[in-house]
Amino acid sequence: MLTSIATCTAYRAVCGGKPGVPGVRVPVSGRVLAERVGWLADLVRGMADEVIAAHWSNAEMAELAGGVGPDGRRLPSSGWMALRRLGWCAVPSAGVVVSDRVRRIAEEEAARALRLACHRRGIVAALLATWPADPFARTDDEWSALRAALPAGTDNATIRNRTRQITGYIGVYGRFPVGLCELEGPPAAARQVSLAAADRQQVVVDRVDDRVVRVWAQLPICAAPASYRDWVWHDVDVVLPATVPAGVKVCTPTLRPGDGKVRVDLPWQTPHTRPPLDGHTRALGVDWGVNTLLTATVADLDQDGSVVVRGRPLRFDATGVSAKLVRLRRHREHLKTKADHLTRLRDGRPADAPADPALTGKLVLLEAEHSAVCARIRHLNKALAWSSARWLVDHATAVGATVIYVENLATLEAGGRSRSLNRRLSGAVRGTVFTAIAHLAAKVGIAVITVPARGTSSGCPRCGGAVKHVKTPQGRVAGYRWATCSCGMSMDRDHAAAQRIAARGLANQAKTRRDRNGNAAIRTATDTPVRHRPRRPTQAATIRPPRDRRKTVPTPKQVRPATVKTTRLLPSRRQVPAPADSPLGSAGKRPAGRTPQETNPKGPVPQVPHTVPTTAPRHPHRVRGAVLGRGFHRHVHATPVTDRNGNAGRMPDLPRIT
Repeated sequence: MLTSIATCTAYRAVCGGKPGVPGVRVPVSGRVLAERVGWLADLVRGMADEVIAAHWSNAEMAELAGGVGPDGRRLPSSGWMALRRLGWCAVPSAGVVVSDRVRRIAEEEAARALRLACHRRGIVAALLATWPADPFARTDDEWSALRAALPAGTDNATIRNRTRQITGYIGVYGRFPVGLCELEGPPAAARQVSLAAADRQQVVVDRVDDRVVRVWAQLPICAAPASYRDWVWHDVDVVLPATVPAGVKVCTPTLRPGDGKVRVDLPWQTPHTRPPLDGHTRALGVDWGVNTLLTATVADLDQDGSVVVRGRPLRFDATGVSAKLVRLRRHREHLKTKADHLTRLRDGRPADAPADPALTGKLVLLEAEHSAVCARIRHLNKALAWSSARWLVDHATAVGATVIYVENLATLEAGGRSRSLNRRLSGAVRGTVFTAIAHLAAKVGIAVITVPARGTSSGCPRCGGAVKHVKTPQGRVAGYRWATCSCGMSMDRDHAAAQRIAARGLANQAKTRRDRNGNAAIRTATDTPVRHRPRRPTQAATIRPPRDRRKTVPTPKQVRPATVKTTRLLPSRRQVPAPADSPLGSAGKRPAGRTPQETNPKGPVPQVPHTVPTTAPRHPHRVRGAVLGRGFHRHVHATPVTDRNGNAGRMPDLPRIT
């Protein structure tokens, strides 16, 4: 089953009664509903934090990571059941009455945080056991020993970050940490309510129709409920977005209160079969970029094992959106600087001095504006990621590709002295784009596999030699965006990298493996030279003989029309006869255009029915369906989707993200 999440908003609720039982019903506003959901989230988070803090030790973490309970039986996969078998139960505060289902929710949140910590504990233990003399310059033998001790699927970015964390601890305390529990403190649980851990005595989900889902949940009517009378059923009608098909299975949601609203993360499932990892003959190679976010190419695996590519690149150019994001980040940094300055002024006042209301008001406004800019950046990044993913999956479907190969840039980090480039790389949406591509491709049965990124931009896809990065032949694009090779290869560097990525994937299909999260990847790959498919002659070239374009007669002289001299003081305006009822009479002249009588007619204005065109004009080089925000489609330019025969396709519309 393929699980998707539909994020909805609960605007109001009805309080009272029970599911399926008539009773007195009282409407509840959205702000009151958010307050009550917030009380429940605070109760759950408080109990979960106590469980995490009480069992944050190396011995108990090892017991949980072992997967075996005190009775010798294997721990269940459900988090709250595993904690109860270990005896780690959640207990509410004194005087607070909660049901056993609410305790389950808290224990589930604690179990998720502790199990994630168990994975980090294994990585830290492997690093401490194989700590070299220079952790940032390991030898081949030291890397081999570290890889053997690390958990399967650990990437280089995690190794680098944990190494820096341990090095910082040694610099402060002068010794190695005992383990993860000494290296960092216990994590905090999220302020949310995972209703999936409860049963029908706490939550009930009913499907009203194809577009509305009714969620029943018991919520407290006060911050500290003292009896079960303080828990009342609330039913919330959630309107599903257009992306959720009719008739799919809807699961138990998660409630997230905040800013006077309640976000409902509603999972829905569709039947899904994982696509095969090998046996592919047509693929799409994708290269990441900063301005040109995605550059793809179509590649085929020939019968003799060679890789044949098409000469046409596929580009998703988001230069305008990237510039907008840069401006928003600069504005965010400016607001943060001003807020920090005002905070220092506020904290530097004498203790006996009264608070300055003007200073406090300015600080509140700056923090609110900073939060709004951060939300705008998040929404724009999300819209950009899902729009580019939809564009890429549509291209793969149109050309008949069964796999998409992307380079693994999980270990890429900002480096160097260029602050602007570091800022843009740090704020890139590569992780979100990859998640969106994998999710959308799984719906249509296309595999998404990552390949090693080393050498994709520095090697020639034809001969494998080193390429030279130069400016583009037209000179219109800034930077060294063109790649040339001694073998005669000359093309865009991103296009060349996409061809190299596709060749790596098709030639090393047998090395594809899945990690602990289900993501497919090729760890080690060998490069294979590619060759271009010869261009097929067009129908006009096969039927009509080529024309002789040689010049045989002289070019005739062009007769230029007589020019009318005009003064520079007044513009040249065309004159037309004046109307008969004007003061000039029929012999007069007036400037062309509408008369004042036509512009402002007297009497009632006739009502003309307004008609809306059924189809809007479409730009051939802009993505249709990417209108996820105001003006978003005006700043994104992409290759139109076409099938194998070159016929233009239509991209399905995406949901509006605000």
